[in-house]
Amino acid sequence: IIPTLPSDKLSKIQTLKLAARYIDFLYQVLQSDELDSKMASCSYVAHERLSYAFSVWRMEGAWSMSASH
Repeated sequence: IIPTLPSDKLSKIQTLKLAARYIDFLYQVLQSDELDSKMASCSYVAHERLSYAFSVWRMEGAWSMSASH
């Protein structure tokens, strides 16, 4: 997930939190490669959670920007 709008610029803390979630996602992908195909859906769930977290963060930023203007 790459921020594409100027309002998406991440603070240092947000960058660290997103990086930690991404590292966890990558770890789960590696783990799912070691498990049978039933468990492969874990990486999909992790990706969906990461995508959702970014969407929520983006909306929070949009709301705070509109509230400050």
